This record gives sequence, C-alpha cells and structure tokens, in this order.
Amino acid sequence: MSGPPIHEDTMVTVHLEGRGCRLARGSTLADLLRLLGHTPEAITTALNGEFVARALRADHVLQDGDQILLFQPIVGG
Repeated sequence: MSGPPIHEDTMVTVHLEGRGCRLARGSTLADLLRLLGHTPEAITTALNGEFVARALRADHVLQDGDQILLFQPIVGG
C-alpha cells in the first residue's frame, strides 16, 4: 500500500546543477544536502548565484525555480 497521493501544491521544483529536482514544499537547502547524502562540511553551496554559508542553509527555504550549485570547498594556502 502506498502513501497519500502527492499533490502539485505540496512540491517545488528546483534546478540542481542544471537538472530539475522535486522536493516537498518547505524544504531547506540543508534538507536538500541531507537528502543527497552530503556532509555539510564537505560541500559549498550557492543559491541563485549567491554563496550560502553553512550556518545559514537551514534558513533558506527553497522556492520553485531556485538555482542551486554545489562545490568542493577550496582549501590550502
């Protein structure tokens, strides 16, 4: 037996590195990284062309059409 049907108004579509990705409405950038299995410290994020600090990802609720890019952090000197 499956769960309740998913209605369009309960989902958003974001663009993750150029590919469509559907998520539950109200999902945050931190939620998306968790779903993808990324360790927060191992990835750098940009939302709609703007860097998002690790500490602020849980505050960024994703909206339809958001553009998300993931990067490996640059370290060294």
